[in-house]
Amino acid sequence: MTTKLVLIRHGITKWNKQGRYCGYKDINLSSQGRTQAAKLCKSLKKVSFDRIYCSDRKRALQTKAIVFGKAVFTKLKDLREIHFGVFEGLKYGQIMEKYAQIYEKWLKDPYRGKIPRAESMQLFKRRILKVMKEIVQLNRGKTVAVVCHGGVIGMFVSSILKSRNFWNYVPSAASVTITECKDNKFKIKKFNNKTHLR
Repeated sequence: MTTKLVLIRHGITKWNKQGRYCGYKDINLSSQGRTQAAKLCKSLKKVSFDRIYCSDRKRALQTKAIVFGKAVFTKLKDLREIHFGVFEGLKYGQIMEKYAQIYEKWLKDPYRGKIPRAESMQLFKRRILKVMKEIVQLNRGKTVAVVCHGGVIGMFVSSILKSRNFWNYVPSAASVTITECKDNKFKIKKFNNKTHLR
């Protein structure tokens, strides 16, 4: 019995465009993000979803509303982006001014680099793997949409591929990544598909 998870990254926000770290901050979609979500809605029209799950952050909820309308869904706090601690709301330049050494270490190896007051990568990984496995257990043999964040998808995909290179697997805004689970083993079927945004 194969369970399909269709992982949708929310549309773009003004903070994304500005290069700010959003994390737990509750930011709205930008007008561009809403347009992206509308295009995503068209591309998913022919897919029949058994269940829809969504992060509790506005950018994910707004994406869900545009893509799936008033369809019944389950909101999960555990699908939130990683908490970036003191980096939350800051741009690259601001972080380099205040926390250059910490930032460089973290970019080089996010599993070893520590951001003050942030969720560690180890805890983030544990949270994401736990929630994804719970979703699969509740929906065996079904097709499920999960509307969440770039870091969440990046962590899940890099974990499936047993890669510590988390940054390689953070997908684009309003992209679709598809994973399948059979016999408790996950496979990546499609990663960072954004053909609908052309």
